[in-house]
Amino acid sequence: MENKMEDMTRKEDMNKKEDKLILGGHEFNSRFILGSGKYNVNLIKAAVEQGGAEIITLALRRANTENKENILDFIPKGVTLLPNTSGARNAEEAVRIARLSREMGCGDFVKIEIMHDAKYLLPDNYETVKATEILAKEGFVVMPYMYPDLNVARDLQNAGAACVMPLASPIGSNNGLSTKAFIQILIDEIDLPIIVDAGIGKPSQACEAMEMGAAAVMANTAIATAGNVPAMAEAFKKAIEAGRSAYLTGMGRVLARGGSASDPLTGFLR
Repeated sequence: MENKMEDMTRKEDMNKKEDKLILGGHEFNSRFILGSGKYNVNLIKAAVEQGGAEIITLALRRANTENKENILDFIPKGVTLLPNTSGARNAEEAVRIARLSREMGCGDFVKIEIMHDAKYLLPDNYETVKATEILAKEGFVVMPYMYPDLNVARDLQNAGAACVMPLASPIGSNNGLSTKAFIQILIDEIDLPIIVDAGIGKPSQACEAMEMGAAAVMANTAIATAGNVPAMAEAFKKAIEAGRSAYLTGMGRVLARGGSASDPLTGFLR
């Protein structure tokens, strides 16, 4: 019995080692991505040290060359930069920002964010597809932020996206998985990593997204606005890992009606 348990433990450890997040041919151990829009030194430090984040977004306007505080000075070595096109209102502007980020030495990863809706900050899916197609042909690892729509996700896949990043709820809202049903459709139908982005407000919501089969979760506001940033970063890490383990193990059945006793009821109930 002990040998059997040891074998099972070894297999679980091997599965964890082999379970990598792969984006554009690059492998990552962590499935927690940090959005740095509300950046401060403590947030970045906590996300890397306590949260284990290996990818951090970077708005190009924060990487300045003036004698001011520069976010690049606080991102540890070994962490992959994910420049985003925050502020772009159309595909043309997004492409220009992506090219500038590469010229500045930020690498080939780029998160496409295109929005001209100032109230809800919803992405423009049409312009996002256009930008993705252009940048993918130029060798970028394109990670498009989008409103969860199956047809758009298929267009992004055909355009060469490395993943699809549907919003859970509006940016910065911490409202959780408002678009859960539509994200599940993408997970079921799109043959790309689905990274849940925007609106995740609690570790439990990140865990739920991973249990659904999401490849990773991006979080920012939930950690940046927490009372204890390092502790919240660690909580997100554990939640994401737990959700992934549950998904890989196989979720238990759900009964639509009634109950099912876990122990036999015969012989003692009269």
